[in-house]
Amino acid sequence: MENEVLKVSQNFWEAMENANEEKMRLYANARCQFVHIGITCELDKEIEFYTSGAFKPTRIDFHDQKVTVFNHTTAIVLTDCDYALLLDGKETSHHFMVTEVYSKEEDWKLIQFSFTALVY
Repeated sequence: MENEVLKVSQNFWEAMENANEEKMRLYANARCQFVHIGITCELDKEIEFYTSGAFKPTRIDFHDQKVTVFNHTTAIVLTDCDYALLLDGKETSHHFMVTEVYSKEEDWKLIQFSFTALVY
């Protein structure tokens, strides 16, 4: 079960990185919530950020991903990564722990995605 969730997570990250709206919608619940530094939004707005080029990833280095499944219906993925992107045309980079929450519907769907900047 952990491997299924991890695959969905990796597919969602790839869809984000490639600004692929169809795949982002495939792996996320329509009511999914996103938390960034300075903003929260739902899936439609998140997709708009990527497809418009407001968020344009330039480098994502994954250090670790850990999956915990609860009651076969909820899973949390902690993704430790360095994430660099052009944010409205300006280069920015952070070391993040991203908390991803998945719910088992027909398939595993992302329902919450939060970036937490790590200071080290």
